Amino acid sequence: MPLTVAVQMDPLHSINIAGDSSFALMLAAQARGHRLFHYAAEDLNYQAGRVWTRAHPVTVQRVEGNHFSFGDPVKLDLGDQADVVLMRQDPPFDLGYITATHLLDRITDRTLVVNDPANVRNAPEKLFVLDYAHFMPPTLVTRSVEEARLFLAEHRSIVVKPLHGNGGKAIFKIDQDGQNLSSLIEVFNTAYREPHMVQAFLPEIVEGDKRIVLVDGEVAGAINRMPGEGEIRSNLAVGGSAAKTELTEREREICAELGPELRRRGLLFVGIDVIGGKWLTEINVTSPTGIVAIDRFNGTDTGAMIWDAIERRVAERG
Repeated sequence: MPLTVAVQMDPLHSINIAGDSSFALMLAAQARGHRLFHYAAEDLNYQAGRVWTRAHPVTVQRVEGNHFSFGDPVKLDLGDQADVVLMRQDPPFDLGYITATHLLDRITDRTLVVNDPANVRNAPEKLFVLDYAHFMPPTLVTRSVEEARLFLAEHRSIVVKPLHGNGGKAIFKIDQDGQNLSSLIEVFNTAYREPHMVQAFLPEIVEGDKRIVLVDGEVAGAINRMPGEGEIRSNLAVGGSAAKTELTEREREICAELGPELRRRGLLFVGIDVIGGKWLTEINVTSPTGIVAIDRFNGTDTGAMIWDAIERRVAERG
């Protein structure tokens, strides 16, 4: 049965269609006959118990520079006129993002929101992962220069990153001599109100950072993201490159433990990051990516797998 799908995401003209996961999901939905609408998170409105937006009917095609076409905007009641909302705007995970989850919470009794907004709000990437600390590298969450220095003395080389950062931005490696650690924490304390994440540096990063995608708690596939020359960051957004990979036994153990909880929380499309085949570093729920590269290497159709799961969830809701 065709569904009405509202896609809450960044402007379509700004995306790279060659690797954008949201665009791939839109293509897959359209191929199944689902009707697509596009709107931005900041266009959400609430009035008299209803959550609505001005949305554009949209068609998409894999043609660079001519990849979408808008119809005339309409007032779309997301609770009554949409079957599915895809919450796919990119972070930062700021008050705007959090407010959007609160507004979408108000329609989840009538409309399937992917991922579930309350659980997106309650599972930020670098905090939700703390529930699985037994899979993580040594980790400190702090704003304290003194605590960071003690952690560095213990682990000799560390990485400092914003707690709510994304896309590999603002990740710094500090070596044993501790040069610039105080300055870096001072800058972070000025830029961010929240604490910061400090982790033992993992030399295995030279072998890549594996992105594993789980769909409704099941492994859909993985890619290994290799750092660019002179980089410790392997994110594709900052110059990393993707390579074909297989899961290690430890990675399968991690996925098996996470899967039921992701399913229970309504986190249907999730990307986890693992270094060295064993160190879990993030659980990405706010707009995970990687499915285009996974499908290119593996000959799979992760978009279809995601839509199978969405359609199954809609049918279960009656």
